[in-house]
This record gives sequence, structure tokens and C-alpha cells, in this order.
Amino acid sequence: MVAGFRNIDFTELEKLLHKDGVRLLDVRTDAEIAQGKIPQGEPLPLHLIPLRLAEMDKNATTVFYCRSGGRSGQAAAFAAANGFTEVFNLQGGIIAWANAGLPVSA
Repeated sequence: MVAGFRNIDFTELEKLLHKDGVRLLDVRTDAEIAQGKIPQGEPLPLHLIPLRLAEMDKNATTVFYCRSGGRSGQAAAFAAANGFTEVFNLQGGIIAWANAGLPVSA
């Protein structure tokens, strides 16, 4: 555990997505999301997270992802610092997900 969250890879994310109540948040910009996203991902640009945190369930399993894992790591650390209990960051981001041949939707 680093700063209250854990880095996971695409195989771990794939397993997590089969569970109920897992929230996958895409912290990239709208322009990046338009180029493709993980189907279950919900858009929540990084700069909006501080504004939207109060709307989110701090006890839900929450996974953040971005292009390569940097911005989502910041988002995960921020959520963990604000009381979120089960926080994950997708290492390698959507690049690693897509390179593994996993589904990406428009």
C-alpha cells in the first residue's frame, strides 16, 4: 500500500470488474476519452475530482485510470487521503489495458 492505495495491473482490474459495486473512474480529458475508453469506465477528469469527491461513496471499491497511470495515481492518492478505504490505480493505464488486447470502446 502506497499512500493508502494500491497499484494493480490489467489482470487484477479485469477480475475486480466482475464484482458488484466496483467504480472505474477515467481521469483523462474529454478529448482523450473520445479516442477510446475501458467500457465500464466513468469519465471524471482529474481537475474535477476535488469538486465531486463529496458525491462519491468512500467505502466503494474505486479504481482510477488514465493514459499511463500517472494522473490516476494522483487521483488515487487524493481519494485515499480523503478517507476512501478501497482505492486502486491501474498501472500502465489504458495503454497497458489495450496492449493486453482487452476491450476498448469509442
